[in-house]
Amino acid sequence: MRVGLLTQWYDPEPGPAALPGVLARGLVARGHEVRVLTGFPNYPTGVVSPGYTIRRRRDEKRDGVLVRRVALYPNHDASAVRRLANYASFGASAVASGLGVLRGLDACWVNYSPITVAWPMWAARFGLRIPQVVHVLDLWPDTLLAGGFAKDSRLYRVAESGLRAWCQGMYRAASSVAFISPGVGPVLARRGVPEGKLHYVPMWADETVFRPSGDDLRAELDIPEHAIVLLYAGALGQAQGLSTLINACARVTDRRLLCLIAGSGICEGSLRSQAETAGATNVRFLGRLPQERMTSLMATGDLNYVGLRQHWLSGCTMPSKTQAAFAAGRALLVAAEGDVASVVRESQAGFTAAPGDLDAVVAAITSACDLGRAGLHAMGRRARDYYQRTFSASTGIARIESLLERAAETRRREC
Repeated sequence: MRVGLLTQWYDPEPGPAALPGVLARGLVARGHEVRVLTGFPNYPTGVVSPGYTIRRRRDEKRDGVLVRRVALYPNHDASAVRRLANYASFGASAVASGLGVLRGLDACWVNYSPITVAWPMWAARFGLRIPQVVHVLDLWPDTLLAGGFAKDSRLYRVAESGLRAWCQGMYRAASSVAFISPGVGPVLARRGVPEGKLHYVPMWADETVFRPSGDDLRAELDIPEHAIVLLYAGALGQAQGLSTLINACARVTDRRLLCLIAGSGICEGSLRSQAETAGATNVRFLGRLPQERMTSLMATGDLNYVGLRQHWLSGCTMPSKTQAAFAAGRALLVAAEGDVASVVRESQAGFTAAPGDLDAVVAAITSACDLGRAGLHAMGRRARDYYQRTFSASTGIARIESLLERAAETRRREC
């Protein structure tokens, strides 16, 4: 097949932005011609990656994939206006300068977030008659509205109504709607997406980065061999519940515990201040590490922290760091409810605590310390086995391939 990927995020952007690249390479390995329409790389800093200069468009070949990049406004700071400009500029630019690369495709996979991707999606579907598989990686409009408006305000109701209609238009235009967390399926069904369109396709990790490894950073970071390392690697924002983690570490009395926090974000300064004020001397901030060091960083930790602030949306959210920890063969401490907690309990690969429950997080960390490094590594092996059965890239890519083949059949019937 000749298949396309329509996604604002793509290599060489790291973290969750790297996952469409895994899909593209996997489809090439399965014998398909793959073309990608994306933006110039600037995630997560908002600074354009070295080697790139923003212009109207640029075509390149990466790993056997034809990639067309189109201009956008690079930004990933806390400003809602500038973030919206980032999203909207890609959507508009993709329509104006990018659609040619999609011409003649049999089917296209669409990264649904942000939903301004609807502009090129609709143009490709109705203008070029390309059937599409929409993959719901974040539930919109809920993701956008979660922190911005009071729910009982008239502005919230107007925004929610308009954005839900927008999303419904994307679902109707798609041949299939895939979702990455089990709890999202029933939500989409209640919003009118036909059951026959809905397919559970969890996301994978970048397995070239997140994999078991014996090469760690303990010597470089001067961490004793006996230390039990609790690792958080990711964005330092309000949604991750890191304030509870820091307060919990301050209360843990086991002197073997060391908490490493790697990443950056709008809350970094306040979290550093909080750790100092709370006397959390067992918490160390590493800043944001380059992607090529993530394999060794994951090997350094014995237990990975995944937290979500309490919100109805968190119950059906599956943070990408969950799959990353599973793929690396590391136990998890999940301070969240819903799907991500269920996965940890089902796999028997870690500990769970209610979000924001300081006593429960302290108890979970204490239990992990009591288990010791050997016990935590046994949990990590269960995590790796569960990843191979449930989240692996080969499994996810096969499911997407099947949905693309079904979509391509509709194009053949139309022709």
